[in-house]
Amino acid sequence: MKIRKNNNIIEIKYCNNFSSRLFGLMFKKDFDYCLCFPKCKSIHTFFMKIKIDVIMTDKNYKILYIFKSVKPNKIILPKKNVYYTFELKPNIINFNIGEILNIN
Repeated sequence: MKIRKNNNIIEIKYCNNFSSRLFGLMFKKDFDYCLCFPKCKSIHTFFMKIKIDVIMTDKNYKILYIFKSVKPNKIILPKKNVYYTFELKPNIINFNIGEILNIN
């Protein structure tokens, strides 16, 4: 699956098992995809090497929260009504709260 906005396309990798959810982007220095964590209302960036953008949506992919350039060793506490949490490279695509992600 991919996120599409205008001419930007980002591949989504779903973290559906214990190890993919546990390790996520830890220790990565570069990546060219987006991670999606279903049923995830909070994250941490411990052991990450780079900043990330975090987008939190409801079940219908409506953006509820956006966190730009989250530095390593930070915590985003649980947020209300969140179902999907996406982690991606900073400033790849500009999204707005209330927007519906185009995923296909």
